[in-house]
Amino acid sequence: MVERVFGDPPLTHPLHFFIDGEWTAPSSDATLDVIAPATEQLYVRVAQAQREDIDRAVSAAREAFDRGPWPHLSHDERSAYLRAIAAGLDERSRDISTIWPNEMGILHSMAQSFAGGAGRMYRSYADLAATFAFEEEHTTTAGAPVGLLTREPVGVVAIIVPWNGPIMSIAVKLAPALLAGCTVIIKASPEAPGHALLLAEVVEAAGLPKGVVNVITAERDVSELLVKHPGIDKVAFTGSTAAGKKIAGILAGRMARYTMELGGKSAAIILDDYDCEAAAQTIVANVIRMTGQMCAALTRIIITGGRHDRMLEALATACESVRVGDPFDATSQMGPLASRRQRERVETYIARAREDGFTLAAGGHRPQGIDRGFYIRPTVFGNVRNDSVIAREEVFGPVLSVISTRDESESIVIANESDYGLAGAVFTNDVDRAYAIARKIRTGTMGHNGLTADFGIAFGGFKSSGVGREGGLEGLLSFLESKTILLQQMPSHRYRDAVPAFES
Repeated sequence: MVERVFGDPPLTHPLHFFIDGEWTAPSSDATLDVIAPATEQLYVRVAQAQREDIDRAVSAAREAFDRGPWPHLSHDERSAYLRAIAAGLDERSRDISTIWPNEMGILHSMAQSFAGGAGRMYRSYADLAATFAFEEEHTTTAGAPVGLLTREPVGVVAIIVPWNGPIMSIAVKLAPALLAGCTVIIKASPEAPGHALLLAEVVEAAGLPKGVVNVITAERDVSELLVKHPGIDKVAFTGSTAAGKKIAGILAGRMARYTMELGGKSAAIILDDYDCEAAAQTIVANVIRMTGQMCAALTRIIITGGRHDRMLEALATACESVRVGDPFDATSQMGPLASRRQRERVETYIARAREDGFTLAAGGHRPQGIDRGFYIRPTVFGNVRNDSVIAREEVFGPVLSVISTRDESESIVIANESDYGLAGAVFTNDVDRAYAIARKIRTGTMGHNGLTADFGIAFGGFKSSGVGREGGLEGLLSFLESKTILLQQMPSHRYRDAVPAFES
């Protein structure tokens, strides 16, 4: 028996926007229907923002930054609000885990695990408030006795998040933006707006000053109005590389700031000392998480030619054993894709790979016996060329490509021959070889014997996988502007105590 958590979504204001500290009615009757991917039934209907709603949200954030108290609070005061948000998310963890599978198909068990840590990023940045140098003393060579380097908020930030992991994608942007003193507009994905609306409820309960956090839901054409708005100082975006390039082009015209976490086609390099079956189990367990709808998923499997067939067989065996089914069924190991459009996209890539003559070793079709929902079997192709469509473009689904190379050196070359550079992994029992190869791969994160990511350090990509980093100190710096102040003597009143002087 599947214990489906369905019914009414746990949202109090799905047909309103959160603007200027209040739940406000939209400017039109336009709505967005969110379809549950496991049942193809309506899950929730939300308001759809228009230009007027965008203008109101930006005006509220602009007022809160230019004339409100938020940028002028101490960092300790702002960190207290971050802790209140974290506590609110802890209280709503069950709701977070209920919304997530009903919007994009993640397993409920996995959503429960992730939801329990939804507040962690906010606490991490709250802790950073006590140690980060928002102002530094420097000795100078410019003739001024006193040199100060201050770090001040970048301004009004548009946070645009995708549908696959919205609660986490919001956190790695919102937490550092708030600590820095920025005000924000969160634009939720039309496919998965629930987490953003829930977060607005948490922000309201935490009592942040009005206008500091604003939440709207909109289609992509209206989202472009937000990017173009002259009141936006920075865009923090997670999504496709194509959308990121378009946003960057728009922002370049007025020198607005941006950080972007974009697509990936991450390589798993299997060295000759590592067991193929063990690697296959790890790789398949990774790619079925969120049904392969992760930008960092290891989908290019690079192995020296002598072991290609063994690796392909091991991956096929692991894929065939995966139980695909309802995300609320405790026995399911992989749920559906997020939408009909996403399933059709994945099927198109599978069809192209078959046309190109690559070896279909597992999957490639919808699960037998499931006649409703956006499901696909985990799929693996062998004898794939690295210059092919299936190896170069981001499928965003559970589709693996096995690529044969002559030796370790060619594996490094092939791994780097990609437009992307978000993540990767090297499988070896020799840590020195793992480190040496990790230093040679042009990618933002490299794991050892599996995909790993640490947002407490930093996460982001090289090349077309993005600009900037999220998480940790690097993630905070992107929401700050540096200012040099040269004075004839030290002022008697300081914004906060400076760190010891640096030689310059």
